[in-house]
Amino acid sequence: MELEKTLRMNSLFSFYHPLLTVKQQEYMKLYYGDDYSLGEIADAFSVSRQAVYDNIKRSEVILNDYESKLHLVEEFDKKKDAVETLKEYVNENHASDAQLLELIEAISLDSIREE
Repeated sequence: MELEKTLRMNSLFSFYHPLLTVKQQEYMKLYYGDDYSLGEIADAFSVSRQAVYDNIKRSEVILNDYESKLHLVEEFDKKKDAVETLKEYVNENHASDAQLLELIEAISLDSIREE
């Protein structure tokens, strides 16, 4: 369960981090991205563990709220799955069509979220 939550938060963060405050971004990146503990983050920012915890919980609510309204992560995942299905189909049925394979590779969504 924790791994699933971490993956989800990282996904949401990759799409919506510009909508968070700088402090929220820093805390979320350290906590979910770099696996810092609440205590380590608190020490780094000279604040209490509780302050870090409250900030992270607030940020989680905000990120989930954005996704419930905008559905960017959900739509991205659907499109990525569709591209993968298309790629498999083409590899099985049209593997000799180099131009088609090249076009599918051009629409690959693997690295878009990281930008």
